Amino acid sequence: MSYQTILVTEKDGIGTVALNRPEVMNALSRQLRLEMAEALSVLHNTARCIVITGTGRAFCSGQDLQDAGNIAAVDFTRILNEEYVPLLRLITESPVPTIAAVNGAAAGAGANLALACDVVIAAESANFIQAFTRIGLIPDAGGTHWLPRQIGLARAMGAALFAEKITACQAADWGMIWEAVPDAEFAAVTAARAGHLAKGPTIAYQAVRQALRASFDLDLSQALALEAGLQGRCGATEDFREGVAAFLEKRTPRFRGA
Repeated sequence: MSYQTILVTEKDGIGTVALNRPEVMNALSRQLRLEMAEALSVLHNTARCIVITGTGRAFCSGQDLQDAGNIAAVDFTRILNEEYVPLLRLITESPVPTIAAVNGAAAGAGANLALACDVVIAAESANFIQAFTRIGLIPDAGGTHWLPRQIGLARAMGAALFAEKITACQAADWGMIWEAVPDAEFAAVTAARAGHLAKGPTIAYQAVRQALRASFDLDLSQALALEAGLQGRCGATEDFREGVAAFLEKRTPRFRGA
């Protein structure tokens, strides 16, 4: 399948979607959002891990304001509901784990696109910025949801109000992302992390992601009930049987993802 604004590859169970508009720091045009949604829908059926990254020096600079036409007449509510929400759901509701490999600047909606992924790995030279208030807007693309959950209300409020850069190392220290790695090791670390997930127990990964994402909206009794139900599902899989057998035989498990 041919795309104009993204690069899509798939190898060894790892599907990679690279935003490919380096001349505008991979800004999110309407075409890019639609192509990305289409690619993710396909990879959901074929890959066992999905990596989202950028080409060039940036991960994603956010909404392409020039693509929006007459900026004074932009219907942001429509754009978010019709184009961003479906894309974000394809990431958060993916049947396989998602990794944001943040190779450079991640700004505005680009930062929050990364935060929607299950795991965020960033090069140490990368940075995150909630740039919205600089142009009179509020964080969108899930920013108001992810930020307070990941870094707490005080830091989320400061990040949104001051719109200052947060370095990759700072983001890792705050718990905004999983890890920041030296630039020279970034590609190798990302590949190793993706390879680990692609070879892992896919159904267990689905259950982990479902339980942890739901935990913010559940009380303890509800969380325990969800946990018990999901564990029962995992315990009935071939992956569980294989994992136990590998443990007893002191070998590496060969998970099938079913």
